[in-house]
Amino acid sequence: MTVRVLLADDQEMVRDALCAVIGRRPDFEVVGAAADGAEAVALAAELRPDVVVMDVRMPGMNGVEATRRLHTDWPHPGPPPRVLVLTTFDLDEYVHAALRAGAGGFLLKNSPPDQLAHAIRVVAEGEAMLAPSVTHRLIGAFTALPAGLLPGAPPSRGGADRLVDTLTARELEVLVLVARGRSNLQIGEELELSQATVKSRVNRILTRLGLDNRVQAALLAHEAGLLRPGPDAPHDTGDGRP
Repeated sequence: MTVRVLLADDQEMVRDALCAVIGRRPDFEVVGAAADGAEAVALAAELRPDVVVMDVRMPGMNGVEATRRLHTDWPHPGPPPRVLVLTTFDLDEYVHAALRAGAGGFLLKNSPPDQLAHAIRVVAEGEAMLAPSVTHRLIGAFTALPAGLLPGAPPSRGGADRLVDTLTARELEVLVLVARGRSNLQIGEELELSQATVKSRVNRILTRLGLDNRVQAALLAHEAGLLRPGPDAPHDTGDGRP
């Protein structure tokens, strides 16, 4: 399947370089390029790409706001395009803001071309992709915060808990493993399920909880108190997939 890609970066040289790197691969097609967030939102609605490779810092509407607008103002039936944030700045505030806005991945501009191509494919398939340099910090931050379901502690009854209450026991197992950084293959091996079944269950979890990607599911799992420090804490998978 050819992945249709829209580029968004305020620097023309960067757009041209990305177009050359991505466009030379037979399974990718660059359908357009935007110079700021507002243009990215407009072109995405017009061209309906599979993935938007989005810079964070752009004049006018930045990449985080553009990502948010793609999800809140999408004018077509079906989901908006997936967003891979590509930036020079390895800063936690950018990572958290982009993921909460609905981005499916976060990668640094100095990443090798093969890693960029891999990230685009992963995001296009609906999974999450984080630069390895930020994955450990992000997931580690979950376990550094107080957990709501520690042994002997009463769970909180916030909005996240009520959302999680809509899942079956099996779906909760899958959600916790997603939050711990397991890939579909690892989840399948641990729960003795096929990869197709795991993928179906993950998609159903995202739909039921109104989420866009696995990273948002991991954030919600922590907010609901489903994770706790210890040997079962999330880990970095090494390939950037949380």
